Amino acid sequence: MIRSKQDKYFEAAACIIMTVVMILVLFPFLLLFMSSITEESSLLINGYSIFPKEFSLGAYSYIWQSRDTIFRAYITTICITAVGTCLNVLITALVAYPLSLDYLPGKKIFSFLLLFTMLFNGGLVPTYMVYTTVLHIKNTYFALLMPNLLFSAFNAIIVRTYLRCNIPQELYESARIDGAGEVCVFFRIGLPLGRGGILSAMTLGFLEYWNLMEQPLAFLESKELWPLSLYLPEISWQQAGYAFAASLITLIPPVFVFLMGQEYLEQGIVYAGLKG
Repeated sequence: MIRSKQDKYFEAAACIIMTVVMILVLFPFLLLFMSSITEESSLLINGYSIFPKEFSLGAYSYIWQSRDTIFRAYITTICITAVGTCLNVLITALVAYPLSLDYLPGKKIFSFLLLFTMLFNGGLVPTYMVYTTVLHIKNTYFALLMPNLLFSAFNAIIVRTYLRCNIPQELYESARIDGAGEVCVFFRIGLPLGRGGILSAMTLGFLEYWNLMEQPLAFLESKELWPLSLYLPEISWQQAGYAFAASLITLIPPVFVFLMGQEYLEQGIVYAGLKG
């Protein structure tokens, strides 16, 4: 295939633009890492730089010395994220699967109610009153699980549209003719063949749970229950190097999960834009 000069110019311009964008995206991470290995006094006097004048691993040494506190917050965040993400994905799939079927009675009504929750909600004050006076989960780990445990409407739309676009209805019908019930069809056909949309919802759910800020701030009083999202803002500006090092450690799991689920996340968002 012979490429014209315009194509070559376009490819060169695209490469330059993408290189610039990549540098802009990676620069904050590089600055974060270099600041975390900068001497504390130099950091306060000279400011942040990717070329520090004095190197030091004192921030990571301090993290190890105060490991009881930060590791407790780390374990809390990991446990809440793991349990919450698994339950969130299961509930999301249970909601999305019937909405992907053609014969569901009242399908349009349920879809409208699902979309309605994306646009309107009761607000923080009514939610706070329900969780504290009705459910009595204030200052417990359930306060972190419950807000997102009821599933995300956006994630449900992603999974529903993915199931509808990738699994033919005839496959469901053939399984029912062979004697499979709805539970069997869901676990044997819906979940395995819909793993792309489900993994996309899992990635979004993980990132949402890992970055919880509003719920722990509103419902948790004991610092022993705090996740990382509340622990990091408590670090004073005099401990800037420690804050950078702790932030870098906190970034590792979500960046890893995002990179692993990026392909499925892109597919899920594309399918979410299709009419289901």
